[in-house]
Amino acid sequence: MPNLAALTESPPAPRHALAHAADRLGATASFLCALHCAALPFVLGALPALGLGFLADHGFERAFIVCASALAAATLGAGVARHGSRRALSLLVPGLLLLWCGGFLIDGHDTLGLHAALVALGGSGVALAHRANLRLLEAHERGGCCVRGEAAIV
Repeated sequence: MPNLAALTESPPAPRHALAHAADRLGATASFLCALHCAALPFVLGALPALGLGFLADHGFERAFIVCASALAAATLGAGVARHGSRRALSLLVPGLLLLWCGGFLIDGHDTLGLHAALVALGGSGVALAHRANLRLLEAHERGGCCVRGEAAIV
């Protein structure tokens, strides 16, 4: 006979729902940034006609990079403090380096392809870092860590 107490209990609420939401937001925003940067050279001429010319502005892009970097540093820093693994940081640091190099150092008209590639790769790295951090947090909350910092990312 099934345990009636187990059937009537509600599942435990996530202890850190805000941290999970921030990581999901960061992963989505970073992925969209990577798509934006990869597609921008192909749709550059159509943006003003669609009223979206601001998306091609370097100021908008740089502000987005700064905000994405701050969100990533905060959420992954908090994640490392909880789960103890630096695996997500191994994706974040190169991603941010590529993102900042592409967004602030290489953004001339003659280097548009390199700029797009660096920022797209960097944004993808940041998105993957958020995803890895979410996996590490979920494994930590399930108790899937045998030793602090040894959670599976899979």
